[in-house]
Amino acid sequence: MCGRFAVTLPPDAMAQMFAAQPANDLPSVPNYNVCPTNDVHAVLTADGQRRLTALRWGFLPHWYKAPNGGPLLINARAETIAEKPAFRVACRERRCLIPATGFYEWTKDADGNRLPWYIHSRDGSPLVFAGVWQDWAQGDLSFRTCAIVTTAANEPMQAIHHRMPVILRPDDWALWLGEAGHGAATLMHAPADDMLTFHRVAPRVNSNRAAGPDLNEPFEN
Repeated sequence: MCGRFAVTLPPDAMAQMFAAQPANDLPSVPNYNVCPTNDVHAVLTADGQRRLTALRWGFLPHWYKAPNGGPLLINARAETIAEKPAFRVACRERRCLIPATGFYEWTKDADGNRLPWYIHSRDGSPLVFAGVWQDWAQGDLSFRTCAIVTTAANEPMQAIHHRMPVILRPDDWALWLGEAGHGAATLMHAPADDMLTFHRVAPRVNSNRAAGPDLNEPFEN
C-alpha cells in the first residue's frame, strides 16, 4: 500500500517534467509528510492538454453522502480496480499521475513498535505513481479526489511490505493518461527490482503532524 509520501520537486519543475499546464492553487512544497486527505499534485489530461492540478488524496465514490460516508479509499488494488464499483469507471476514464520524491512504509519489531522506512529511487529521480481520480459533490461541498494504484511488492520491497505503489516510467505516462490509446492495464505491475532503495527513518514520522526534511534522513537506533 502507500499511506504517506514526500514531494519536494517545485511546481514549475513538475510542470516542465510532465509538459503540463500548472494550476494556480497547487499544494505547498516541499512536504516531507503527505498524508491522506491532504491535497496532492497530480497530472491529468483535459481537453487534449496535460494539467498539473491539486487532488484530495482519498477517493470519494459518488454515492458517499459525506466525505466520511465510507472507508477512506487512499489506494486502489491493481488486481481488482476494474471490478470494484468505486473504481471501475475511473480506471477506464479518469487516470492520473501523482509525483513523489519517495514514500514511507512500516515494519514492526518484536515488541510491536512501528518502524518507519523511506523508499525512493536508487538514482534520486522523482517517482510517479499511477492514480485514478473522481469528482465528488454533495450540497455545498465538492472535491476532486484521487487514489494511488497499488500492486504486489517486488522482491526487495517484500522485506518491508507485501504491497507497493504502481510506479510509472516516463515512457508509460502517455499510455496511463489515455493519450496513447488502450493498454493501460499492462502497466499495473511492480517496478524492476533494482529501481528502488530504502532505509530506516526516525519514528517521528509516525505522527501525521511531523514535518521537516529530517523525516526521510537515515536513522539508526
